[in-house]
Amino acid sequence: MNQRHPLSEVAETGAGRGAMQALWMPFTANRSFKNTPRLLVAAQGMHYRSDDGRSILDGTAGLWCVNAGHGREPITRAIQEQAARMDYAPSFQMGHPLEFEAAEALARIAPGRLKRVFFTNSGSESVDTALKIVLAYHRARGQGQRNVFIGRERGYHGVGFGGISVGGIAGNRKVFHGAMLPNVDHLPHTHDLERQGFARGQPAWGAHLADELERLVQLHDASNIAAVIVEPVAGSTGVLVPPQGYLQRLRAICDKHGLLLVFDEVITGYGRLGAPFAAQALGVLPDLIVSAKAVNNGTVPLGAVFVRDDLVDTVLEAAADGAIEFAHGYTYSGHPLAAAATLATQQLYADEGLLERVRRDGLDAYWEQALHSLRDSPHVRDIRNIGLMGAVELHPRPEGAGLRGHEVFTRCFEMGALVRCTADTIALSPPLIIERAHIDQLTETLRHALRDTR
Repeated sequence: MNQRHPLSEVAETGAGRGAMQALWMPFTANRSFKNTPRLLVAAQGMHYRSDDGRSILDGTAGLWCVNAGHGREPITRAIQEQAARMDYAPSFQMGHPLEFEAAEALARIAPGRLKRVFFTNSGSESVDTALKIVLAYHRARGQGQRNVFIGRERGYHGVGFGGISVGGIAGNRKVFHGAMLPNVDHLPHTHDLERQGFARGQPAWGAHLADELERLVQLHDASNIAAVIVEPVAGSTGVLVPPQGYLQRLRAICDKHGLLLVFDEVITGYGRLGAPFAAQALGVLPDLIVSAKAVNNGTVPLGAVFVRDDLVDTVLEAAADGAIEFAHGYTYSGHPLAAAATLATQQLYADEGLLERVRRDGLDAYWEQALHSLRDSPHVRDIRNIGLMGAVELHPRPEGAGLRGHEVFTRCFEMGALVRCTADTIALSPPLIIERAHIDQLTETLRHALRDTR
């Protein structure tokens, strides 16, 4: 018999709703949610279990992060054993073996010369850390005037002040506009429904949009620009896939003018595109990579910034002997439990070949075909896909943007599948352990939800 969680029972009464008020939920319509809460109480493999005992197929890998699936015993065991052995160790002027081992394990899968790793606790912290590393590098080599950052419209780089400054999602910026970094400009986003609609993989049109960087270089002068930061695939804004050749042109322009290129791979990292990083899958090597989420399967908060080795050496060698070379870090950088989880996760990825599975097993092709089978469903405006990422964009209702997308999201949940909605775009990013039958189930659930949505 299904037994509901006690919080669910009391939430149905006025007094119960009051009991839920202590938590201010992130990126959530709090008043609406607490009137009709959706609670998850357990997870295993490809599925969550809801508070009322239903099995919910995870179509989002939690929040783009549970790439190895839920409840993986090797990761759980590593966390438990480490908690019993040593719960915490300071990371300032001290260290513990696991953080070095975890950094080495990550460096082994990093592309090119991005073999130095700085640990944070989240993608947001990783972005702000990367921006500070860039500034420290330029200052260390005598070019401290390089303090202009170039982001991109519709880009999402977390919620730190640095991240929302280089980010380009209007709703995330408007309240904090007066307190953001001053020297920031933005490239145009790459999405054009008329020219790219229903593209499969990377659209053919749009590489020339990278040339806008040349105009910004002329505007700010290359000698003042510190770095360009982009998501290889813009995830949170609705899975905007880069046009063919676009990232290559960005790289070439950065090389021409001596600009650093930062890839935000918080979403695309750790196998999402069939390689450890999108940099490898798409054949473009940045100077820094920002990561988090799937680095340890979302089990213990951790972020990791990968940095080109000569950048790090420049910063270290510019400081006096015995001095702290980079005045930055977090209380929980390289936390023992997070490091243990990272080592276990990376070993699991290697043992099961998960970082390459999407391409190796043809899941990306099956995924593409399944998603695009929804083209003739009601309300569908566009479908986009790359690797094991996908988006179904819907026509908005006349009475307001986001209403139709939210209804599809809730209908899918009621029918046993977890998807994500960003306004009127349904985003999908299932765990890398997904099987074809799961893809079929996810697609059919979404098909029925679209049919039943007004």
